[in-house]
Amino acid sequence: MSIDIRVYPTGYIQTNAFLLSNLDRKEAVLIDAPHFVWDEASPALEESGCELTGLLLTHGHYDHIGDAARIQKMGVPVYGHLDDREYYENPEIMRPYAYPPDIDLQPIQVQHWVGQGDEFEIIGERVEVRHVPGHCPGNILFYFQSIKAAFVGDALFAGSIGRTDLPRGDFPTLEKSIRDQIYTLDDEAVVYPGHGPQTTVGQEIATNPFVNGG
Repeated sequence: MSIDIRVYPTGYIQTNAFLLSNLDRKEAVLIDAPHFVWDEASPALEESGCELTGLLLTHGHYDHIGDAARIQKMGVPVYGHLDDREYYENPEIMRPYAYPPDIDLQPIQVQHWVGQGDEFEIIGERVEVRHVPGHCPGNILFYFQSIKAAFVGDALFAGSIGRTDLPRGDFPTLEKSIRDQIYTLDDEAVVYPGHGPQTTVGQEIATNPFVNGG
């Protein structure tokens, strides 16, 4: 089975979106939807002949859902965590800290609420959900088990962690989430964060200055 992973840093603050395509099944899934990502992802789907079968949202902050309404209107089912429901359905509440101030914020309806310990299959892959709050209440990671790939939203970055100074952020909660839900994955698991380059669980346990592995 061949899984192609493409990274699209896009939107106003270069938020990462990830397009995973099962080239054998001709199915794809998009993880997070920053503004304008469809303009980048749709040519890749056309090239591969894959159909987009799901949109997985790691959390509800405006920079991760900017193109979600556009994609949802195409009939693509959306997955997310219930604790960020207000962000999904009433994104105007984020305008005070959104950039630019006149950014387009469109509400979406999540069809599949998923949370801690849930597992489901998409594009022929088994996906585990882990709840990693702290950056915001509903941040989750999607762990693709066979390829050991963890898409963690803004919980953990390469050498850094997500902000906790935004509304409903909390550092002790985030620290516990990282230790309990990310650092317990395989050391060789690849971490794909919402901003910046990929890393590995083992690398962050050994060197992350904000949440070390001790």
